[in-house]
Amino acid sequence: MTFQAYLDNVEEKTGLTPRQFIELASEKGFGPGTKAGEIVTWLGEDYGLGRGHAMALVHVITKGPQISAKHVGTGTAHSDPSDMLWLDGKATNPSS
Repeated sequence: MTFQAYLDNVEEKTGLTPRQFIELASEKGFGPGTKAGEIVTWLGEDYGLGRGHAMALVHVITKGPQISAKHVGTGTAHSDPSDMLWLDGKATNPSS
């Protein structure tokens, strides 16, 4: 599953876009420098997300939408088409 697919699945499960999760995380004081475990616990308790989906959100909450180029265009199951993740909902993603 691509990184973007994890984020899209989170939106399907919760009805919230990644950008909305970033805003909610900020309201809770989470952002760059926050330990992953704190965010994973919050997402599991409040939204029922498992570790994989929560870790995708941890990345965008703590590091932003850019991912390593080593994950782009590799042709593997985890290959993303771009090094920038779309955070504003899958229905508005221009590459969908």
